[in-house]
Amino acid sequence: MTIREAEKSDLNCLLELYTHLHNNPVPPKDDKLLSLWNSIVSDTNHHIIVADVDGRIVSSCVCVIIPNLTHNQQPYALIENVVTAPDFQCQGLATACLDFAKEIALKENCYKLMLMTGSQKDSTLNFYRRAGYNSNDKTAFIQWI
Repeated sequence: MTIREAEKSDLNCLLELYTHLHNNPVPPKDDKLLSLWNSIVSDTNHHIIVADVDGRIVSSCVCVIIPNLTHNQQPYALIENVVTAPDFQCQGLATACLDFAKEIALKENCYKLMLMTGSQKDSTLNFYRRAGYNSNDKTAFIQWI
């Protein structure tokens, strides 16, 4: 197993993995998608972390570093799209991806790392707690647009 940042050639594998996030279909690889992918991989603040097992991307998370004018102008990091292929769950892969994201946040001098989950499952919530996150300090709100 290798934990690393996604490479430009990883698009197809990521799109396949993302089908396990809320049953997302694989989108068509049109110019709009390819332009978006090129924008993501060239953005130095956008990190897609992957767990690669024998050439297959089986777990991933996204870590975005957000510049900030408060907290001594230290940035903060946001985690999104945490996913593991069903046949690779409970093997520590998502935790390894989150740990890699934390290392990026520390390197970038972030003062906090945040994530939200829509899951109410105890197993998911306990997974995030074991990974070092808490649900006590902040209240999350979301507005779908």
